Amino acid sequence: MTDANTDTEPGRVETTRPEPPHRPSIDEVGDLARTVIGNTEQVIVGSHDAIEHIVTAMLGRGHVLLEDVPGVGKTMLARAIARSFESSFSRVQFTPDLLPSDVTGTNVFNQKTREFEFRPGPIFANVVLGDEINRAPPKTQSALLEAMEESQVTVDGTTHALEQPFTVIATQNAIERNRTYELPVAEVDRFMKRLELGYPEPDAESAMLDRTVGTHPIERLEPVATLDQLRGARAAVGEITVKGPIREYVTRLANYTRERAELGVSPRGSLSVLRAAQARAALDGRGYVIPDDVKREAAVTLAHRVRPASGADRTGRDVIEAALSAVRVE
Repeated sequence: MTDANTDTEPGRVETTRPEPPHRPSIDEVGDLARTVIGNTEQVIVGSHDAIEHIVTAMLGRGHVLLEDVPGVGKTMLARAIARSFESSFSRVQFTPDLLPSDVTGTNVFNQKTREFEFRPGPIFANVVLGDEINRAPPKTQSALLEAMEESQVTVDGTTHALEQPFTVIATQNAIERNRTYELPVAEVDRFMKRLELGYPEPDAESAMLDRTVGTHPIERLEPVATLDQLRGARAAVGEITVKGPIREYVTRLANYTRERAELGVSPRGSLSVLRAAQARAALDGRGYVIPDDVKREAAVTLAHRVRPASGADRTGRDVIEAALSAVRVE
């Protein structure tokens, strides 16, 4: 990634953008998604739904939060997805002493030129794995906010655009609550999907042990899709038809949660579920969204944005399930 000429507005550095991608057909998008899913399943066994959700999130221009107990394959899943594309990949191990500049990059003084030069941080990659993101304090976590929402970072008053596509896949430690920090609501809301892997079924775990007892299959995994293909697929997904009744249905779902929870689904959440539904439609070979697409994506796309009233004996997922049962498609 190279900086463009400085004939732009003061205080802003633009980066080169790729040429507009070839726009594939919906069938081609579905074939690409299934190829990536199958490739990832050479490494990850028994997590088909989770893999599918991550791939559709990438097609829908979203980010993913993986939360579960240690050792169920969250990090390996993110690595396998990233390796399936010919893309740049970086991993950030979040720790209590990690600084925001360790993520975004910093300006370094060059003794030869007598000028400051920007050294990009690990956020400058197509796929960024934030490992155990809640081990870092909120100040460091906030380094991701601008990048996830606007695909850019600002350092010392200068804005640097991130190369597209850009996806954050973050894992969260769900066990050691006394040694971790709670993610800010604004950060959680920037994740299109929140997933839990759970423990594998006995057969799947046995198959995983058989594959990994020697050389780990991640070391042999080869890319099956290019960045241009991913860019084109994302553009095609963004053109999938979402008719008025579908938009109104999502709006009613969001309003239902706002009326029955301390914190309901945000407008960003409504947009996220529609983008996820577009990707789901592409996976199913359709050029238009149907209510079932929204329903299949609602739990993983909306539940983490809902905060039930204090003392309420239900979770965000419970609120979303109640909304899906109560709100009718008109």
